Amino acid sequence: MEPTQPPQPPPPPPGGPQPGGWPAPGPYTSPGMPQAAGPYGSPYGMPPRRTTNGLAIGSLVSGVVCCLPPLGLVLGLVALPQIKKKGQAGKGLAIAGIVLSALSCLLLVIGLVTGGIGSVWGDFKAGVDEASRSRSAFDLRTGQCFKASGKLEKEATRLTVVDCARPHDGEVTGDFEVTGFGAWPGEDPIDGMAQSRCETINEAYAMDTWAVPQGVWLYYYMPSQQSWRLGDRKVTCVFASEEKPLSGSLRADGTTLTADQKYFLLAMNPIETVSYQEPEEDPDEDFAANKKWAGELLAAIDGARGGLEHHSWTGDAAAPVAALRKELDTASKSWGELASASSADAYWEAYESAWDDLPEDLGAAARTALGLTDTLPVAEGSAA
Repeated sequence: MEPTQPPQPPPPPPGGPQPGGWPAPGPYTSPGMPQAAGPYGSPYGMPPRRTTNGLAIGSLVSGVVCCLPPLGLVLGLVALPQIKKKGQAGKGLAIAGIVLSALSCLLLVIGLVTGGIGSVWGDFKAGVDEASRSRSAFDLRTGQCFKASGKLEKEATRLTVVDCARPHDGEVTGDFEVTGFGAWPGEDPIDGMAQSRCETINEAYAMDTWAVPQGVWLYYYMPSQQSWRLGDRKVTCVFASEEKPLSGSLRADGTTLTADQKYFLLAMNPIETVSYQEPEEDPDEDFAANKKWAGELLAAIDGARGGLEHHSWTGDAAAPVAALRKELDTASKSWGELASASSADAYWEAYESAWDDLPEDLGAAARTALGLTDTLPVAEGSAA
C-alpha cells in the first residue's frame, strides 16, 4: 500500500497570524532601495523634524551686533509669515531680532540728530589713524618724518609718523642692508659702517646743506642682536634733533631740485665737505696729513671749476656763476701752492692767503639766483 499523506492544514489568511501566533513580517526592501514610508511619509511612521527659519537667525544676529539694523528688522518681518506657513521653528528668534533691530534704528536716528555718531566715528577714525602711524623703527621709509615717545635712542622701536609740516624729531633719509656677516657681528662693526654710509646718504638726501639748521645731526637705527636673529639687516639713516623740533622737510635731491640747482650743488658741495675735514693737528705736528688735506681741497676746487664751466647757465644765474668761477680760478692757484709746500713753514706762509682767496660764501649770489639757500645756518646764541 502506498503511504498515506497526513492531511495538510489550510494556508493562513494573508496578513494573519503565523503558526505559533507570530504576526506576519512587514514589508521589506532590497538592499540599496528606499525605505518604505509610513503614514507620515517617514520611516517607521515618525513625524519629520522641524527646521529653524534662516531669516529669523539672520534677524537676531543683525540685531545683536547692531550692524545694519534696518536689515535685521526686514529679515524678521519676512521670517514671521514664512514660519507660520511652513510650520518652522524660530518665531522667538525673529521677534527678538525685530525688537533689537528696532532699538538699534532708534539709537541710530538719535545719534545722527544729536551728532553723537559723528563724534564716535571721529574718535574711531582718530584711533585707527594713530595706530596706522605708530611704526617700528624697522618700518620707516625714506622721506617720512616721525616723533619719538621719549629720547632718541638706537634701541627705539615705536615711533609715530607725522606730516613733515608738523613739529617732529627726525626725518628718514634712506637705508641700506648690512652685508658681509653670517652671525651677529656685534654693535661696533655695524656702528662704524652706519656712520660712514649714513653720512653719504644724508648728503645725497639734503644737497642744499645750508638749509639744514644747526643742531640737526646724523642719526641711524641699526639691528639689535634680537632683531638680527629674526632676519633684520637694515640700517635706517635719519636727520634728527633733540634740542628743537624740526619743521618742514629737509629733502633736497633729484625729486625736489631743478636740473640747474642739482648741477650747482654737485659741483660746489665737495668744497664744503672737504673744508670741514681739516686735520686737528697743526702742520708742525703732522705735516703730511695737512698737506694731503690741502691737495684734496684743491681737487674739490678744480672739480667745481670744471663743473660750473661745462654747464650751460641761463637766466639770472649766468652772471653770478661766471663771477664765482673766476674766484675759484684764483683760489685754485693759492691752494696749489699750499698743497705743494715743501715744509711746515712754507705751508704756514701759504695758508692764510689760500683761505682768503676761497669765496667764503661759496657763491651766495649764484645760490640766490638759483633759488637755493644763500645764508649759512647760524647756531642759536652765536653772532651772525
